[in-house]
This record gives sequence, C-alpha cells and structure tokens, in this order.
Amino acid sequence: MKFYKLMFFLLMMSGTLISISSYSWIGMWMGLEINLISIIPLFSKINNMYSSESSIKYFITQALASMIILLSIIMLSLNNEMFLMMKKTFILTMNSSLLTKMGAAPFHFWFPEVIEGLNWMNCLIILTWQKIAPMVLIMYNFNFNLFFCLIILTSMLISMFMGMNQISMRKIMAFSSINHIGWMISTMFSSKSIWLIYFIVYSIISLNIILILNKFKIFFLNQLLLLMNNNNNLKLFFSLNFLSLGGLPPFLGFIPKWLTINELIKSNFIFLSFSMIILTLFTLFYYMRMILSILIINHSNKLNFNFKMNNFLIFSLNLFTISSFLIIPLFFNML
Repeated sequence: MKFYKLMFFLLMMSGTLISISSYSWIGMWMGLEINLISIIPLFSKINNMYSSESSIKYFITQALASMIILLSIIMLSLNNEMFLMMKKTFILTMNSSLLTKMGAAPFHFWFPEVIEGLNWMNCLIILTWQKIAPMVLIMYNFNFNLFFCLIILTSMLISMFMGMNQISMRKIMAFSSINHIGWMISTMFSSKSIWLIYFIVYSIISLNIILILNKFKIFFLNQLLLLMNNNNNLKLFFSLNFLSLGGLPPFLGFIPKWLTINELIKSNFIFLSFSMIILTLFTLFYYMRMILSILIINHSNKLNFNFKMNNFLIFSLNLFTISSFLIIPLFFNML
C-alpha cells in the first residue's frame, strides 16, 4: 500500500472514532467530515473514470447529508420557542440524513451506483466500516418507532425487488447490504449489544466473499460461474458463505438474526419481525439462484484456474464459516 493511501486510511478510521466518541453533536459532525475527506482519495484512481465518477457521486451525496445534519444541530441548539416546538422535526431530519449516509432505503439512491465503480477493497470499506459512525449516532437519538419501522420495511422491499434481476456482483452485495441495514436498525429497538454481534458477523461474512471475488477479479455473475466450473473447494466455500449471509441455520449468519427476532418478539414487535422474515426469504431467493447455478450448471467454456487454498487468510476465514456447523448447536445448547 502506498504511503499516502495508508495515511488517508488511518485518517478515515480516526474520523469514525472521533465521531462515535465525541460528547457534542458538533464533534460528531466533525468526525463524519474527517471520515468523508479521507475516503475520497482512497476511491480515486488515476486513469479510471469509473472510480472518479463514484468518488464525485459519493462526495456530493455525503456533503449534502452533512449539510442537513449541521443545519439540524444548529436548529436544535437554539432556545427560540418556535424552534423548540419543531424539535421532533429536526431530530427526524437528522436521522434521515444519517440514514442517507449509510445507504438505507429509501435514501439508498446513491449506494449501488457508487459501489458499481469501485474495486472490491473499497466496496468492503463502504459495506462495513462506513456504516459504523451513522449507526452509532442514530443510537444516540433513537426514537420515532413508526418512522424506523417504515425504514426497515422499505429497506427490505427495495433490496428484494432491486436485487432480483442483477448480474453485477457489486450490486448484489449492495442490495444485500441494504437488507442487512434493515436488520441492524431493528436491533436498536431492544439491544445495542445485538447490533454489535450482527455487525461483526456481517463484516466477517462480507470479508469472506469479497476476498474470494477480489482474488480472482470477479465482477459479474457469468465470470463467477466460469470460475467455479472446475473448482469444487471454491464452490463449497463460496456457497456456504452466501448461505450464511442469507441467515440460514446452522450457519454463522443465523446467530444475529435469531437473536434479533427473539428480542423483537420480547418487545412485542411481532408484525415487524414476521414481515422481516418473509421479505428476507425473497432476498434469500436470489442467493439460492446464484448458488444453484454454481453447483448444478456445468459450463462448456472452461477457464483454467489452478486454485489451491494457499492463501492463509481466505482459508482460515472460510474454515471459520464451516466450523459454525459446530459452533451454533453448541451455542443453542448453552442457552
């Protein structure tokens, strides 16, 4: 990694940490701005107009959301009676801006378009690290249950419909992320610790998938099908990771969803949890369609990849996914 990229990467991480550990709204806003300024040079690449286009789209959207957050902070700090009456409106506006920053539906318009122009490592940053600060800030003023219920259900519906006909792996991962954003927001109704478990598990599974896709420079579904043609080990690892991402038992990705549903039912959000389960089944459909294509269809155009599990990071992370066959039953028995 080049020195300037390492410097901006560390600055990006420090911006997020400043934001989530600040005692004032202005400090949180400053952390978000440091994070935004630092990530743009990581996205931009010389002689690649797609990454430059994504950088501009990302910057405009995030700057607009930051401006609305700053306006909301200023209005909330005023002691005027009229502004105090509109306090709920400004908190709602701030939450909407934070949802825009993380890419939750219906504020997701920028998310798939930005991801489509980036390489896999930058996609991983947007899918995981960039969600931390907005979600933690939403936890600080989490109210308006009906508003967040609508956001959760909209995220589920958008990811279901928009992900059905995608052939781009980056867009599939983006709409999958929108679905998981809905689940992560729902964890805030009951327990913040479950949000942390969900986020860590989601990040591990996304890292698993993206490491494989990045290693073989796979960006579209037909490239993936050709790659998997003669690699049985790779077929197994990749299929298990997507089943885990969908939240099927007994895979690792089932633990946070099970905990979330359990807490939602305890908190009497029965209709919400039922709707989330049903809508996530449709998301699981396009995972299963992709997995069945990989496992069943034998393509005549063969690419000669001599794949060996010599990459320690890929091997160990995928082994962790498979070992969840043992971890989850033991976890259930302990509970």
